[in-house]
Amino acid sequence: METSCGFILANHQSVLLLQYPQGHWSFPKGHVEAGEDHHETARRELREETGIVEISILPNWKGRTEYFYSRRGSKRQKQVYWYLATTDEFQISLSHEHTNFLWLDVDRAVDQLTFEQEKDVLLSAKKILEKINL
Repeated sequence: METSCGFILANHQSVLLLQYPQGHWSFPKGHVEAGEDHHETARRELREETGIVEISILPNWKGRTEYFYSRRGSKRQKQVYWYLATTDEFQISLSHEHTNFLWLDVDRAVDQLTFEQEKDVLLSAKKILEKINL
């Protein structure tokens, strides 16, 4: 099974969403490379996709989604491990892998996200975000 890792990245009352060329909205994420742990993968992908480097990872929370997709006529299974992080950075240097980005409050982000599993992950993270009063 293919594995990716990513962050639900919060900045005060907002979370970051990225739009992919296919049109869907999601969080920054990417494939685990050899020798990386999940947090290293998520940090690298965040830096590559957004230019954001300065983050604080919130401990004791993670989410997971799993789905099938097709690539070149072949059906593939993928799992994504999600972690929660905060940043004070708002400026985005968007990679060529994405077409747009939004900083949205959690409720609007839930509405903007394309996939139900990711909406559920964000709603789970919302409970943690509310506790730390971002």
